This record gives sequence, structure tokens and C-alpha cells, in this order.
Amino acid sequence: DQRERETPSEIIMCGIAVIVCGVRIELSTLSSPLKPPFERLQFSVEDVKCVLSQRGPDSVGEKKIFLQPKLPTCAQESVSGEGTCNLENATTSGELHFIGSTLQLRGTTPIIQPLVDSSGNILAYNGEVFGGIELSSFDNDTEVLLESLEKANDLVPDVLSMIKGPWAIIYWQESSRTLWFGKDAFGRRSLLVHWPTVEDPRFLLSSASPASSVANGSGLDSGNGDSIHRFWEELPCGVYSISFGVSGSGICGEVTKHEWRNNMWKELIEWERSLVVPRPEDLSMSSIQEEKDNALSTFSGFAQTVLVVLKESVRRRTSLHSIFQGETEVVPVAVLFSGGLDSMILAALLDQCLDPKYEVDLLNVSFDGPNAPDRISAKAGIKELKKIAPLRRWKLVEIDADLPKLTFETKRVMSLINPADTYMDLNIGTALWLAARGDGWIHEESDNQEDSQRIRYKSDARILLVGAGADEQCAGYGRHRTKYRNGSWAALDQEMKLDMQRIWKRNLGRDDRCIADNGKEARFPFLDEDVIKTLLDIPLWEIADLEQPSGTGDKKILRQVNMLMTIFNSPRNFINQKCYLKVAKMLGLHEVAKMPKRAIQFGSRIARESNRKNFGSNRAANQASAGGVRFNAP
Repeated sequence: DQRERETPSEIIMCGIAVIVCGVRIELSTLSSPLKPPFERLQFSVEDVKCVLSQRGPDSVGEKKIFLQPKLPTCAQESVSGEGTCNLENATTSGELHFIGSTLQLRGTTPIIQPLVDSSGNILAYNGEVFGGIELSSFDNDTEVLLESLEKANDLVPDVLSMIKGPWAIIYWQESSRTLWFGKDAFGRRSLLVHWPTVEDPRFLLSSASPASSVANGSGLDSGNGDSIHRFWEELPCGVYSISFGVSGSGICGEVTKHEWRNNMWKELIEWERSLVVPRPEDLSMSSIQEEKDNALSTFSGFAQTVLVVLKESVRRRTSLHSIFQGETEVVPVAVLFSGGLDSMILAALLDQCLDPKYEVDLLNVSFDGPNAPDRISAKAGIKELKKIAPLRRWKLVEIDADLPKLTFETKRVMSLINPADTYMDLNIGTALWLAARGDGWIHEESDNQEDSQRIRYKSDARILLVGAGADEQCAGYGRHRTKYRNGSWAALDQEMKLDMQRIWKRNLGRDDRCIADNGKEARFPFLDEDVIKTLLDIPLWEIADLEQPSGTGDKKILRQVNMLMTIFNSPRNFINQKCYLKVAKMLGLHEVAKMPKRAIQFGSRIARESNRKNFGSNRAANQASAGGVRFNAP
């Protein structure tokens, strides 16, 4: 039917979970065995469904299967969306309870997860398929993935290794009585795990921690937190399986971690750069080429390549998104916007990828009203965007917050960042959560912005572009300069490698949960597979110029527009602060280079307010190394 073919397929984001009870799970194959004592928490299935419904407010579904020692397992779907299996005269030994919530980003046909196929396989999938598995613009990626997994038999890791894009998965394979689960190689979608303990023998996976996990928790602090194994962990990236069988009179399961079957993932995970230490002639050639660049004012080589892959990354994450409600005026995409270099590049590229009829929300959080550094740079940034893209209607959403008044919000974020429990994580999580909520103020259109009136506004965009990954790959942190000074190029390379290999644990799970809790999907263009590979293929000395003093060779130079061309080492010099600066120049973003690099907790000034609230002053907080101090759960 031609009319049906003209309707785009449904795109959804999900919260997913499974609760496994009555099964003895063997953990001996895990590389890091759990050691007591363990944190004790209390929460119900309803608590899990509640936290997942925040991520996917459009629908919540569940399926159950029962495992018997001598009889086959089965899964049946009821009209209500619940699946149960009642076997006459059978003793139930184990239960798997699957839960899925959905946030519909496109399409009008409701999709309820978990999905169940005719063979009894069950899929709860939270992710996007940007490549690797063949899809048409009319396919639903979750349904196509379920079909691919059904055909895979024992080749499930092969199918999952093909996916390009962020994902977390829970999959029951009926024929082999196997539970498959995992997440992509960089952990761009959250999936928490509770390995069975004596205190709580259940095996649990969930996109987020229920609020009661904090409210009724042990209240870890800096004095005892290191000695207690947390109830929840960030599931390490990869593909896992639990094969179920009979042991004596009960059901047992053995956990196995599988290797990636795609060499691309192995290379990206290893993050080995072939050109780390420059030869003298490399630096000499850069100096000669710099003079040519200054004279010709040209951009080519690496700059062109990175710009192309970045634009394609943004296009993948924002294309084909008609509005779920069918309204043409609704804003489909927003940008987490500080007015700094990374967010300006994303906004400018978004303009090139999104139909001009759509407005774009630029979400900016401040804990110091108009005086926060990020608010000041955001106002400057939107002026530049209006110059380079005057046909687009840009909305700077000013989200003002007062930390002492955020009692409910703080408690909520404490739950979402779990298992992270430091003040730094809480500050970052709070700023992200408020940004994703999008509840703030905008200025009415006026020829004179100073005279424009602020009106209340709440962003309804369900897709949020975030600049995570840029600093890790491009030597953007102060510790990178420290490593370089102490150990030169090799030490810098190892520090950047460490950042990329732990980004799933330190950043992305937390960020995904805080943003998704408001019914928004975070997308990370700088962490696209092609972008990562492109940056990794570039010589390290073309990535960073840390030979120059602080404030000249790093972010400070971005504020010196009159020195734009003098910092270009080569037409191939493409990445890092310098490379992104080139991209910004090519996009027409001149003034953005003047803006300093600031992490969100500092640019929004939540760190300052948190220090005053929890330590009395910034000085006392600095003396206590406040960022790494663990807070007490309420």
C-alpha cells in the first residue's frame, strides 16, 4: 500500500530491565569476583517500573517467563501486555520478569516493549541502529533487530557486533534457554547490573536505579564507601549471556562474557594511536606549513575530513525525524548549549542537517543568573548563530536554578547517578537533569535584544545533542597538560587512552540516566564510530599543541581571534582544540574561539554553590578536595 509506505517507521527510546529470581547464578567466569560486605537496598518491581516510565513515558510493558527443572519454558503475551506461563502440576523454580518503557520519537503507531516473536524470543532494546544492519527508512530498527537475532541462533554476538550506534539490550533466546544482555563498546546507553549476593540473590539489570535505592540505602560516605560493594554497578561494556540449566532440584545459570566479533570494535576499544611521538622533522614541517596557512588562509586535509564525519554524525542523529504528535511547529531537537566551542559546532552542524522550518532550542543552565560564565558565552554564541543561520529560529532557553531550593531535584538526581556518589557527579548530574527538563525562559523576538522581554518556556524537544567525548579525544582537560609536562607525548597518549576506555563508567551512564529521566534521548555526535576512528588516525602532535604555555596552546588561544591562523601547524592539522577551532572557522563561528573551556559544573556555577552549601566556602571545599568526596544519601 503506497500510503503505508509514505509513513516513516516508529523510532523509540526505551528504559529496559529484567529481574531474575529463583535461579542460582554462577559468577566464577567474571574477571572481578565480588567481595563482601555488600550494600543492602530494598525496592519492588513497581519501583523499577516507575523509574523506567520516566525514561519512556509513552508506554510501559512487561513479560514474564517461568523456568521449571523438568519442563520447557514458555512466554505468552496477554492483552494487558503482561506475559505469564502457567503449567499444570509444575513447580516453579525460576522467574524472569522483563520490563520495557518507550519514548516515541517518530511515528503514530504505538510500540510497546518488550517485543515477543512467534518463537517466544523476547527483546527489550534501548538504542539506535545507524549502520551495520540493513534498514530502510520505513523499518523499525527494534523489530528488524529481533528478526536478525531470531535467525542468528548461536551467533548473537556476531549480530550485536555489527551494530553501529548506541545500544543496550536484554534478549531472551527461547530455543537455547539463554539470556543475552550488554551494551555497546563505549557505553553510550545506560545499563546497571546487580550481581547476586547473599543479601539479595536476585540478578537484576535496569537502565536506571529506582529512587528507593537511595532513599532506603546505606548512605555511603567518604569514610566507609570504599569498603562496601555497591548494590548497583555500571555494567562493563560488552556482550554477555546466562545459559540456564538444571542443577539438582533447582535452576542454575552461568554468566559468560563474549568477545566482539567485529575488528572495528576491537581497534576502537584498544584505542592505539600509531603516530604518537613526533620526529624533529614532523614538528619542523608543521612550522613551515603553519606559515603557508597564515599566508593562504586555507583549510584542507584533516580539517575537511573531520568536518565531513562530524556533519554526517549529526545528520545520522537528527535526520528523518518528523514529530511524533504530527505537529509541524514543535521543536524536534535541542542542544545542550554553553556557547563554548563544542556546543557551537553541534548547533551549526545541526542547522545544516535539519529542515529550516524547525526551530532549535539551545538549553543553558545557570546557578548564578545572568552572571554565570556559560550564560554569558551562550548569549554571545546565539548572536553568532543568528549571523551564520539567519533563517533558523534559535531559542536560547535560560534555565535558572537556586541550589538550596532544589530539595526534590537533588534527591532525584542522587538516585539517577547511582552508583556514582560524589559531589562532582551530583553537580554534573543536577545540571544535566535541569537542562534536559528544559523549563526556563526565552526572550521574545526583538530588534534590540536588551529590550526584549523574557517569557516562560518549556522545551518539548525529545532529542538532545550533547558534546560528550570531545575533550577526551582532543586533550581538552587540564590533566592532559600535566601528563604531557611530566611525561611528554607518550604520557599524554596514555592519559587520553585511559579517558576513552573509562568514559562509559565515569560519564556516559550517568549522563544518559540524568537526561533520559525527563523523557529525552541524549545523542553524542563526537562519539560516533567514524568520528572516533578519524580522530584516532591523526598524529597526536596534530591533535594538541601543548608545547605552548597554558592559555596560549590550549583553550585560551581560542579566544584570540587575531591569532587563528598562527596556531595552525599544518593543513593536515585537524583535531583537538586546534582542530575544532578550524572546524568552527569553517562553519563561520569566529567569536566562539574567544570563549574559554569550562566543564558544566563550573560554567553553570553549580560547583561554587555546592561548595558553599556543603562545605561552607569554596576554600574549605578545595581543602577537602570536594569533587571526590562522597555525599550521604538522604
